[in-house]
Amino acid sequence: MSLQAFGIVGMEVMGKNIALNIEEKGFPISVYNRTTSKADEFKAENPGKNIVVGHTPEEFVKSLQKPRRILLMVKAGGPTDATIKALLPFLEKDDILIDGGNALYSDTERRENELRPTGIKFFGMGVSGGEEGARHGPSMMPGGDRQSYEALKPVLDKIAAKAPSDGVPCVTYCGERSAGHFVKMVHNGIEYGDMQLIAEAYDLLKNVVGLNNDQLYDVFGDWNKSELQSFLIDISQKVIKFPDPQGKGALVEQIRDVVGMKGTGTWTIKAGLDLLVPLPTMASAVDMRELSMLKDQRTAASKQLKGPQPKKVGGDAKQLIDDIKAALYCSKICSYAQGMALLAAANKPASEGGHDYKMNLPDLPMIWRAGCIIRAVFLEEITQAFKKNPGLTNLLMDQKFSDMIAQREAAWRRVVKLGIDNGVGLPAFSGSLGYYDSYRRERLPGNLIQAQRDYFGAHTYERLESPGKFIHTEWAAEQTAHEVPKEGHGTTQVGTKTSPAGD
Repeated sequence: MSLQAFGIVGMEVMGKNIALNIEEKGFPISVYNRTTSKADEFKAENPGKNIVVGHTPEEFVKSLQKPRRILLMVKAGGPTDATIKALLPFLEKDDILIDGGNALYSDTERRENELRPTGIKFFGMGVSGGEEGARHGPSMMPGGDRQSYEALKPVLDKIAAKAPSDGVPCVTYCGERSAGHFVKMVHNGIEYGDMQLIAEAYDLLKNVVGLNNDQLYDVFGDWNKSELQSFLIDISQKVIKFPDPQGKGALVEQIRDVVGMKGTGTWTIKAGLDLLVPLPTMASAVDMRELSMLKDQRTAASKQLKGPQPKKVGGDAKQLIDDIKAALYCSKICSYAQGMALLAAANKPASEGGHDYKMNLPDLPMIWRAGCIIRAVFLEEITQAFKKNPGLTNLLMDQKFSDMIAQREAAWRRVVKLGIDNGVGLPAFSGSLGYYDSYRRERLPGNLIQAQRDYFGAHTYERLESPGKFIHTEWAAEQTAHEVPKEGHGTTQVGTKTSPAGD
């Protein structure tokens, strides 16, 4: 019996679809599922396909060419560990395991460390695009051993989505160790922000501008032919008028306003906290999903808490729609800027607080141009910005993006005010604007916070003329203070008691 070129473990929807994608691109496959009947059913449903079923881990592994290339499409967490444990006795040095699940990057880091002494290569690979993407072309974000990536590249290039502008496969080597799953996590964080921003625009258009679903359908259709063209705008238009099977108008109107989440957005916020990268747009999106879950409390609060109620405003509806479009675009730029800043921070050496992934940052937005949830026309612009300046500190500092915001920022401010005046919470719009305004200010009110910290905890501060030189003042002392040496912080001032750091 000839050996198969590629193995897939996990015959749920994503596993089955990516298996068919791989087989159709010319790579004979072996499949395995813990419940073996699912693998048998998959083969039976696809007669004529070059599919071999392994009924045990050993039979599955032995059916594959060496070095073996095995894609795990199983549930993240414990099931992934259990699958690795089941396969491990039959694997050999230089075999490649690829985890295609939505794994937490630190779990991928652990698994890669555990398998490294065995000589087995472990890849964490983010896969985006859902069922349709898996079947016809996903965006993929693999990270791990660079040499082993070259053994995977012929398969990944063939099955990946192709960017519409140049036909380039939406897959690239993302970096070492857990870089692939870190990139996928950031992708999902941007996705959270994007979805919340679109929902806030929808809220304003419906409840303040007063558009009905037919009008909303037309607006989203127009936006999808503009600089806002994206997968999420496209599907928003489609769901707006989708009929309720029970005959109650549009289905979207019958959906309970309680939003689920699987954790990747929260992971992104935690990574931002760890790497000291502000992510207010994404954090607002996570906050709003959590707030949506408080449905009973919100129902009670709606009857008790006072404030303006959303109502249709007068004036030029077209101008309001154009303003909301501009605010959405500016806020999206901020969301992507935050995501790219997080990737840049993770890419720093460990000595600078990063994960030392050795990513090529300009490549990353390129692989999001097709096949994934955040695919959008302006990813071409982001790619060009980082190609032009790989050391770009923040997307907002690219001249093209700063000019695009400058043309729209007055409308952005009007929209945030529109929400405030009408009692419509816009945390992602306003969080994005707050990020933009704070980033562009040379001096923030942090001087007062540093004075407070030094007052109650002797945490020290820096004077304007002496950055890097830390000083403590005894603020309650009556005598005139002057500087004296303070161990570990450069200088202090008279009357000071050295206190432990931390607030």
